[in-house]
Amino acid sequence: MTGIRLQAPAPGWAIDADVVVVGSGVAGLTVALRCTAAGLRTVVVTKARLDDGSTRWAQGGIAAALGDGDTPEQHMDDTLVAGAGLCDEEAVHALVTEGPDAVRRLIATGARFDTDASGTIELTREGGHHRRRIAHAGGDATGAEISRALVDAVRERAVRTIENALVLDLLTDADGHAAGVTLHVMGEGQHDGVGAVHAPAVVLATGGMGQVFSATTNPAVSTGDGVALALRAGAEVSDLEFVQFHPTVLFLGPDAEGQQPLVSEAVRGEGAHLVDADGVRFMVGRHELAELAPRDIVAKGIMRRMREQGAAHMYLDARHFGAEMWESRFPTILAACRTHGFDPVTEPIPVAPAAHYASGGVRTDLRGRTTVPGLYACGEVACTGVHGANRLASNSLLEGLVFAERIADDIADGAAARKTRAAAPVPHPAPRVLPLLDPAARARVQHVMTLGAGVLRSAASLAEAAERLDAIHREALGGAGGDGHKTAEPGVESWETTNLLCVARVLVAAARSREETRGCHWREDHPDRDDAAWRRHLVVRLSPDRSLDVRTTGTHDFPPTVQPAEQAAARREQQA
Repeated sequence: MTGIRLQAPAPGWAIDADVVVVGSGVAGLTVALRCTAAGLRTVVVTKARLDDGSTRWAQGGIAAALGDGDTPEQHMDDTLVAGAGLCDEEAVHALVTEGPDAVRRLIATGARFDTDASGTIELTREGGHHRRRIAHAGGDATGAEISRALVDAVRERAVRTIENALVLDLLTDADGHAAGVTLHVMGEGQHDGVGAVHAPAVVLATGGMGQVFSATTNPAVSTGDGVALALRAGAEVSDLEFVQFHPTVLFLGPDAEGQQPLVSEAVRGEGAHLVDADGVRFMVGRHELAELAPRDIVAKGIMRRMREQGAAHMYLDARHFGAEMWESRFPTILAACRTHGFDPVTEPIPVAPAAHYASGGVRTDLRGRTTVPGLYACGEVACTGVHGANRLASNSLLEGLVFAERIADDIADGAAARKTRAAAPVPHPAPRVLPLLDPAARARVQHVMTLGAGVLRSAASLAEAAERLDAIHREALGGAGGDGHKTAEPGVESWETTNLLCVARVLVAAARSREETRGCHWREDHPDRDDAAWRRHLVVRLSPDRSLDVRTTGTHDFPPTVQPAEQAAARREQQA
């Protein structure tokens, strides 16, 4: 444990549970439903409303070997290729073999996917997939339908939820096991202000950290809170340098900030072409799959063409779809484009890459366990090893689904042992209070990250980013030390900004260390992939003095999250 905590008032209320799930996307709600079905008292904490997470923004769909002639082995092959040598093969095997039945259970929960006249699920294709294996709903509203089904099920089963609540820090017992979380509830309600949920199992399903960049497809709530909490709790994070920039995000101008409209990869899967201002298909000849190459390759192809031509964006041409196909297959994207003054039925869509998905996160094993006993992570906040250096399109919803089920099963299997050893949270002796950033620093962090650690990176750009982030960090520490700077007051905006700085520093530290180009990590000064030196992972921990401990694994395999002595102790507890 680091002993580091966010500066916040002491909890003014507390509730007890067997498991607390932080986040309400596909991963969090799947864990909650499965734990509830196992008879566990489950509490879901979510930052906004239940359906406000990243899941509902997912357009393309969920990948699984559901079609005739497709197999988990073929899905695995495509995933491993996209992951550029850093996927954990056991994790990928679990994903692709358990995925089809997990999707069927999702359908049984109430999710309605698009089907043909015979009732067979319609499947499309996306980048990196050699087969049509992407199930979709509402044309391009898959995430919204999955979220609707899971939220309805949570309400129907009366799972206890706390909405509009920002999680702050992990609580632990005297042995260092997770014992719940502190949180701040925004607005008046049954619980208000800072409180706590006491539980011997804590599941982080907080989503991504896209808001660390100026332009992203992520919603405003994606501020890296789960990764920052895990770091302060002493957990290891891994592969944070592998941030996927979605190739085709609607270009709204060079100064556009915040959440940008996504133009799903499924549009290219159905036959749209990437072209420059002259109408030239520049991806043809760069990869055997052209526009359907893995996302990192397409994003790099777009950036290279933009750089060659001095252009701010490229175009996605799908005029040949016609109005009827646009309206039936991609109604959400069509509406977004028209809202911003573009009509894809009659003109090419201006697109450019923007921050989209974090392939790295809080390091877990195949049961979602982190390096802190009792703390689990799943979904985008986790690093299961499935995605490696670059996520294969539409594997994210499936990963959240499959590993959420695995976590719930592990929690249920160990529930009896946890109850026998359950202990109350203990205050840490002389906790190191983390000074809070002024919310105004948020835009500075985003600007630094976009310039220095975006799609194109180099030693010089990353060094400058690190220096500027350290300066922001020192300003906050100086405010706490009384040298004239004033530290920010506790509050949602200052907590979020402080979390963003934390994950930004880790991302830049990892990106500086990885001196190669691999997957979605592109170093201009090291343009080649170097398997001999870098087919391995970077693992980062936060030290008690707030410095970052960055180490490299010996091979491309992750070390275990639970050490042998802890495993033996856990077995004894379960047998007792």
